[in-house]
Formats: sequence, structure tokens, C-alpha cells
Amino acid sequence: MRTSLTFSVLFWIYTKRAQNNQTNIYARITVNGKKVNISLKHKVNVNAWDPKSQKLKGNSPTAKEMNLYLDEVKSGIVQCYRDLKTEKRVLTAELIKARYLGEDKIYYTLNDIFEYHNKIMVHKLKANTIGHYKTTQKHILTYLNEKYKMSNIHLQNLDYEFIIGLESFLRSYQSRTSQGTISNNVAMKHIQRLRKMITLAYNMEWVDRDPFVMFKPKIEKKEREFLTEMELQRIESLSCSIDRLMTVKDLFVFGCYTGMSYVDIMKLKKDNVLLGIDGNNWIMTERLKTKTPVKIPLLPVVESLIEKYEDHPRTMFSGGLMPYLSNQKLNSYLKEIADMCGINKNLTFHMARHTFATTVTLSNGVPIETVSKLLGHTKIVTTQIYARVIERKISEDMQRLKDCFSVQKTNF
Repeated sequence: MRTSLTFSVLFWIYTKRAQNNQTNIYARITVNGKKVNISLKHKVNVNAWDPKSQKLKGNSPTAKEMNLYLDEVKSGIVQCYRDLKTEKRVLTAELIKARYLGEDKIYYTLNDIFEYHNKIMVHKLKANTIGHYKTTQKHILTYLNEKYKMSNIHLQNLDYEFIIGLESFLRSYQSRTSQGTISNNVAMKHIQRLRKMITLAYNMEWVDRDPFVMFKPKIEKKEREFLTEMELQRIESLSCSIDRLMTVKDLFVFGCYTGMSYVDIMKLKKDNVLLGIDGNNWIMTERLKTKTPVKIPLLPVVESLIEKYEDHPRTMFSGGLMPYLSNQKLNSYLKEIADMCGINKNLTFHMARHTFATTVTLSNGVPIETVSKLLGHTKIVTTQIYARVIERKISEDMQRLKDCFSVQKTNF
């Protein structure tokens, strides 16, 4: 059953409150018999007002200007009515008044969208990832304070100028005096997180435009650093009397021959070593980062390390498959190991994963599809980054071969 809707706008003056023959003029909105008034903050002469036409009498400049203003007010109120009707809103006089005065819209801020995202994503994203978003938010607020002297900003005020200004700020920003400036790719990561926030706000209709439309991120492609076969052998053969360094060395080697990340190794239990399809021992787990299942056949060096640390105090205490050490300590001790082995690279634990992908597997003819599965990559494109490194190595090897042929020809 359809119901009819009555809507009208009229203007009136409050003659009883006139002072010196001047009184306020009001707009009255009526919907289905219910009325609300809007004070237009203008005064008119009581004698000049025509209640029938709802305008000022005569053709004086003052009358013409006021009557034009009243036409604009009426047009604006009628447009609000039409917009709300198009939006399928339940129309009331109060709602139309609120829309006209701009009081029915919530103007969300940058902090609002970050806090909303972090709240709804708390069960989907890891604590470290949420921490990255909070760091991005902190850097943007620092930029706001330094550039605009503001502690927050409404989302509808973000524009292209704000984004390129933020990009410039991040490239020269030092969060601590002991640290260097942010690299290009780290700056782009912060910009990408902001872009995700704006896209979320746009999809929820918190903003009606995307300030990122004209922005293009400038990601610098970098080769993944890894150990060569000779460098890996130097670490494997390292022997010293410092127990902590030997434990770190073994954990690193474990990573080099499994391709597992630090967090995934640290959460391994004895239950994760199971018989595989070939009747041999496999590590069966899932990546903490992506929840992707991972099944890795154990190479002899890995099996010997598991056996070595089966009754180790650190292993017994943590209940893990391998001894527990913090990532910070591991990376710190790896610097000592690099010095002892004469390796002039920034040795980090994550380099073990890169070494597995390149030196251990791809360089020895393991198909890229298999390597992708072993690494737990969700897209083979991610694994192809390592394949490009291998192609470069092939090119270098072939160039050395060409040089050898050139030397042989000159000797004849």
C-alpha cells in the first residue's frame, strides 16, 4: 500500500518579537503535517514583508537581494528533500532540516578510519601487522603536526597535495636520531597502508572521492640477498667454543635447508615431524603469516640438527623442535658469525630463507613450482623473484665461460 507524502517550504516572520520594527525571518519545513523552523539569521522590516508571497515588497535593491536569497534557500531545501528521497531515507521535517544545515552527516577523521580498521582486523591480522599500521598512523600524525599544525584531519580534506607532501616528508623522516632516514620502499609501504585506509573509507561511503586517483607508488626493485654455496659451507663448517654462537649457527643452517622463516621455526613442535608420502620424515605445518599449509621433506642435515637438539635445555624448556632465541638476538649474533666466516654481507636470519630458495633449491635444478610450494608462497610470482636472481647467476657464469674461451684462443 502506497502512502502519500506532503512536503512544503514557506517563509514567515515573528512579528510579536519585533524590535524597532525589525524581526527575524524563518523558513518552515513541513512533512506530513509536522513542522520544523530554521532561523535564517536575517532581519526584515515588518511593514515591508508580504505574508502572502512570503517575500519583501517592492523592487528596491534591498528587497531584490533578500528575495533572491530566499529563492536560494528554498531551492537548497527542496534539493535536500530530493536527495534524501533518492537515498530511500525515511523522510521527516527534522531530517531535511539536518541535511540542509549539514548536521546529518558524520565527518570522519584519519584517526577514525585507522582505529576502525585496527579494531575490525584484530582477529584477521597478526599483532605485528597491526603494529605496522599504528606506526604508519603515528608517522602521518607527525607530518600533520609539522606541516599543518594539526593533531587530526577530516578524511574529506585529504587531497593529492597532502599525499605527495606526505611522501616527501617520509623520505627525509628520522623517527629516532640513532636511525637513518626511511628508505624509498619503506616510505611506499606507509603510503600503501594509507591508501588501504582511504579505499576502506571510500567503500563505506565515509568519503566521496579518492585522493589517490592520480598517485603512482614508486617501488624500487631490489634483488634478494642470499649466501653463495661457498659462503654457506663456511658457516656450516664453523666451529667455536661459544655455545650461543654454535646454537645460532645451527638455527641458521636449519633455515637454509628448510626455507622456513624465523617465526615458523620457533613454533615448530615434535608433532610437526611426520611420515610423508615417501615414508620419510617431513615437516608439516602452516605459515603463521598466511596460514598456507607447508610440507617439507627433511634433508639429512636438518634431521641431524633435530636429533642434536632433541634433549637440549632450551628445547626442553620451550617444548619446541629447535632451541628458542629471540629474533633480535639471532640477528645480532649472526653479525658475529659473518665476521668469523669472512662474509661481507648483512647477515640476517631471513637470509636463510632466501638462501634455501636460490643456492639450495633453484640452483640445483629443483623446479620453481616445487620451490614455491616448499616456501609456502600463495603466488608463484613471488617465487619468480628468486628465479630472476638465478638467471643473473647463470649469466655471470656464462660470462666467465666466455672469458675462458677468449683466453684459450689468445694462447693459440
